[in-house]
Amino acid sequence: MDAVRGPSAPGRIRVGTSGWRYVSWRGDFYPRGLPQRRELEYIGESFSTVELNGSFYSLQHPDSYRKWRANVPDGFTFAVKGSRYITHMLRLRNARTALANFFASGVLALGDSLGPVLWQLPERQEFDPDRLREFLSMLPRTTAEAQAIAREHDERLDGREWLQIDEDRPIRHALEPRAASFEHPDVAELLRDQKVALAIADTAGRWPRLEADTADFAYIRLHGSAELYTSGYSVAELREWADLCRRLSTRQAERPADVYVYFDNDAKGHAPHDARALAELVGDTPEGAS
Repeated sequence: MDAVRGPSAPGRIRVGTSGWRYVSWRGDFYPRGLPQRRELEYIGESFSTVELNGSFYSLQHPDSYRKWRANVPDGFTFAVKGSRYITHMLRLRNARTALANFFASGVLALGDSLGPVLWQLPERQEFDPDRLREFLSMLPRTTAEAQAIAREHDERLDGREWLQIDEDRPIRHALEPRAASFEHPDVAELLRDQKVALAIADTAGRWPRLEADTADFAYIRLHGSAELYTSGYSVAELREWADLCRRLSTRQAERPADVYVYFDNDAKGHAPHDARALAELVGDTPEGAS
């Protein structure tokens, strides 16, 4: 007779910040006198993850990715923000070469610390199912697939490309839309078919808060509940987000769901303090902690 199977253990909840290089954090979150070159090291001591957002603004260099990986402990995870050239300029059209350049720029040098890739859409990008499906179906789901796409880079990456992988690993993708048209029920079905997470974004009411179970993980971005990018979170609000994280981490019937949470309310330095508080509530311990 088969043993009775108990409930699955919850997925891993990781909490961090969106970026780490902010002047207002120095002498506040970062200890006074901490050299700028050691700020990421301090992030790695304080959190289990960070959202790497420099990749959104421009193609980074492989040496930068290698340095970032070397500055954090084993087990630390980088979420990588996808290129705005793809999302905001090309608007997801004819993006194959740009996608190749993005993955050839050094993303794969993160190795086993590479976490989800976030694709943030501009507010003006309305829900176009055909365009979105075409783009999402092009995304690599493994590092080997990303390596193959990266080999298609154009001449701008000649001599500075990174095409190595140490082993084939899964790559997860999340989408953060900002247009009200993404409240359409077909969005969840499309993302579920593509196994792409629909990011839950708290934006002080500026953009829709969307939530649907579309992938084997959840992605949350906290931009501020009262004032976009600026306001901090109260204890009561953080407890509500902690409750949601715990629900999301157990929502998968067949297997646990990992949850990634990033605070982007950095204008007045609230992000790292709120992240620490939420991490404590959900039991997310930094990788380097004894």
